[in-house]
This record gives sequence, structure tokens and C-alpha cells, in this order.
Amino acid sequence: MSNEENKLNEEELQQQAEQQDAEVDAVGMEADIDWNEESDDVDGKIAQLEAALLASEAKVKEQQDSVLRARAEVENMRRRSEQEIDKARKYALNKFSEELLPVIDNLERAIQAADAENELVKPILEGVELTHKTFIDVVTKFGLKEINPEGEAFNPELHQAMSIQESPDHEPNTVMFVMQKGYELNGRVVRPAMVMVSK
Repeated sequence: MSNEENKLNEEELQQQAEQQDAEVDAVGMEADIDWNEESDDVDGKIAQLEAALLASEAKVKEQQDSVLRARAEVENMRRRSEQEIDKARKYALNKFSEELLPVIDNLERAIQAADAENELVKPILEGVELTHKTFIDVVTKFGLKEINPEGEAFNPELHQAMSIQESPDHEPNTVMFVMQKGYELNGRVVRPAMVMVSK
């Protein structure tokens, strides 16, 4: 081979090598483009997954709040039901107690009207007193309590003023005389005491 042919071969080889380098560079550039596209796809998927995670966390928090509210509502309903049952139990005898009050009043009037000195009346009076005591003990056991405010300050929640009179012996706004005793059932007034109040 001549020198010229060697030179030509070297030049051809060099051109082929340069061409291959250019192809490799082009392939590398295409791979970079693919990698960049894949990287963009991955970033997009990560963003989507993060958004989905945030949405799921918000939904879980909302459901936890709903559960807590429902639990609180059930607890409030249970408490209200217990209070209503307790009130019903306490005040179930309210109407019955109102009907018994005239009987108690009549027993007390009979005791006051009886002649305690008369030997014929004494056994009857003792029977009425015993009946009255037993009656009061029974109604007291069920929460009925007497309101007899003589000498106390007038309280419009417990007393009903039937008259107001001047009195030098009593301070103003004091109960001087009880015309009819009042009664309360477990703290609730069944009948206010009818009283005379001082000016």
C-alpha cells in the first residue's frame, strides 16, 4: 500500500470515528431527553401521589371529627335521657301528692278542733294523731316535705301572700301567720304556703 492510500484510510477511519462519536452524542442526547421526560413523569406522579395523600389525610381527619361529634351527641343524649328518667322518677308522685294534701289538711284540722280534755274524745284524737303521723312519715319517705314558714322571711317562690298587715312585733316582710301549710316534692313546690306577711 502506498502512503496515499494509508492516509486515505486513516482519514476515512478518522471520519468514521468522528461520525460514530457524533452518533453516540446524538444517542446520548436522546437518552437525556428520554431521561428528562421520565424525570418529569416521575415528578408528576409524585405530585399526584402527594395530592392524593393529602386528600386522604383530610378525609380521615374529617371522618375522625364526625366520629367524635357522633360520640359526643350520643353521650349528650344518654345524659339527657338519664336526667329525664331521674326527673320522671322524682316527680312521678307530683299529681298523687297534690291529691293527698287535702287529706293531710283535714287530719290537722281534726286534731286542732278536737277537745283534748274530753275523756270520750281522747282515744279518737290519739287515733287521728297516730294516723296523721304515719301519713306524714310515709309521704316524707317519698320526698314530700312540709313548708311551714312562720317567723321566716317571705319568699315568693315558696310562699303565697294572702294579706299584708302592719305589725310592731315583726320585722317588715316577715311571715306572721301561716293560713295553710305548703308542700314541696323533692325540691319542687307542689303547693305554696298561704301566709300573712308583715309590712
